[in-house]
Amino acid sequence: MAEKASGGVQSVERAFELLELITNAGGEVTLSELSSFTSLPLPTIHRLLRTLVSLGYVRQLANRRYSLGPRLIRLGEVANKQLGSLARPHLKKLVETLGESANMAVLDSEMVVYIAQVPSPHSMRMFTEVGRRAHTHDTGVGKAILAQLEDDTVRDIVTRAGMPTPTEMSIGNISDLMLELKNIRERGYSIDEQEQEIGVRCFAMAVPDAPTPMAISVSGPVSRVDDAFAKRAVPLLQSAAEQISAQLNAAAAS
Repeated sequence: MAEKASGGVQSVERAFELLELITNAGGEVTLSELSSFTSLPLPTIHRLLRTLVSLGYVRQLANRRYSLGPRLIRLGEVANKQLGSLARPHLKKLVETLGESANMAVLDSEMVVYIAQVPSPHSMRMFTEVGRRAHTHDTGVGKAILAQLEDDTVRDIVTRAGMPTPTEMSIGNISDLMLELKNIRERGYSIDEQEQEIGVRCFAMAVPDAPTPMAISVSGPVSRVDDAFAKRAVPLLQSAAEQISAQLNAAAAS
């Protein structure tokens, strides 16, 4: 029988630790880098990697580096669909109350991926396709997620992804981004101030204590999504984020 740790199977815990370390490193590492990230003995790391490679959850590249394997893609897609299904009733309630589109996104390596949306009933509205990947530094959900992370992690994410500026309002350097994240942490929510698309404003909030970094948002044309809208939207976003968090944690504990 496998040795157990903290009520779990130790070898399984160690395997997931390696997967998370590879993920945090940007999806690709050397054996020596993994060894420096963990206290696990090198033979143990090597044995676990061989098992993960044989199962398709890790790949060994031609340059002898290790990367996340293709079998994780399907797991991630199914998990995202389930998260989206859980969040959709809360997004629907936001749309019914506020009249603007609501979204949910999760951090996927150095980008955010939208996993759920309920569109506004207005003909002129913000629309984001579920499954779309976007940068973190110029989206409301992305900045809300970044504000929950350590500064070094933020720098690593945006350095790997780059900081394109789709509009003249977009943040284009790390110093300005760090200042923006400080403001977000103080007020508790983020604003996409026409940074993705001119004429579109978005208010977003991270889901607290989530198993993976995620955020929800409401967005629409600046003519409707103004300061008065923000006063109504922010408390509702906070309530929805807390309810989603409670559901996720209840599901994890069951």
